Parts: sequence; C-alpha cells; structure tokens
Amino acid sequence: VVLSPLFLITALAVGLTSPGGILFCQERIGLGGKPFIIYKFRTMRKENSGLKITASGDDRITPVGRILRKTKLDELPQLINVIRGDMSLVGPRPPLPREVEQYTPQQMRRLTVTPGLTCYWQATPRRNELTFDQWLALDLKYIRERGMGTDIRILLDTALAVANGEGV
Repeated sequence: VVLSPLFLITALAVGLTSPGGILFCQERIGLGGKPFIIYKFRTMRKENSGLKITASGDDRITPVGRILRKTKLDELPQLINVIRGDMSLVGPRPPLPREVEQYTPQQMRRLTVTPGLTCYWQATPRRNELTFDQWLALDLKYIRERGMGTDIRILLDTALAVANGEGV
C-alpha cells in the first residue's frame, strides 16, 4: 500500500513511453528447483531484427528503462514474488532454467535457499566485472552466513550501492 504511488507512477512511465506491456514476466528457478514466474517492470522494447549490442550497451533499453535499471525500480514488482513466497528480500538471484540445466553439483547449492531480490553480488561495486565463479562464491558465502544480521547488512549495502550508482 505504501509503495502503490511509486508502482503507479512507474507503470505509467513505462506504458506511456514505449509500446508493449508494462510488466516483463520470465520463468526462473527457485527453492529446490521449483519454477516460478518473476515480475519486473519492462525496460526494453521489442526489436524484430534481433538483439543489437552497441558500444554504449543494448539499444533495446528504453530511456525510462535506463532510469529504472539504474535505480532498481524495475525490480519493484518482485515484491509480488516475495508476498507469494517464490522469493525473499535477500538470497541468491533466481537463475534461468537454461542456466540450471548446466549447473554442477556445487552450483546446485544455490537452489537450497529461497532466491532473493538482492544478494552480496548486487551490493558489490562493479558487480558486472565479477566472473560467474566469483558470483557463485558470494552466493555460497550467503548460504553459510545467512541470518537476520546478514540480511540487514546486505539490504543496507544494496541501498548504498543504488544511491551511489554502484553495482548497477
């Protein structure tokens, strides 16, 4: 209820600035390998000619989408996933089914906890420079250390990363 004005303004910004639906829905894998649909505000437009990556990034990302991604507002609808029990506030990010198909037994450990909106990786400066193995190490660290204190620290670190424009 408190966030409903922000949801409404964001939905209007997405809907009025580019054609298509307001939400992006995608199958992800959660706790114990159970599939679920994750929700995000749509930040990209469809291109009939396929993916185009330019020096400045993916040209399908809309101007509003760039702002939503930088501020993490595109992930607000995942609160629905939290309410439904598919996700928690903190935990490893939920992988795509095609990623899980290639997991090693060690990587499968990521599926032993409920996936989250944020994690150590998302609060890490220059997170996109990390390798998958470094990302996995952070997820396994979370699984070992998880608890209320760890979750609060990660939530605060994520807020600081977003405020500083880091890790995005």
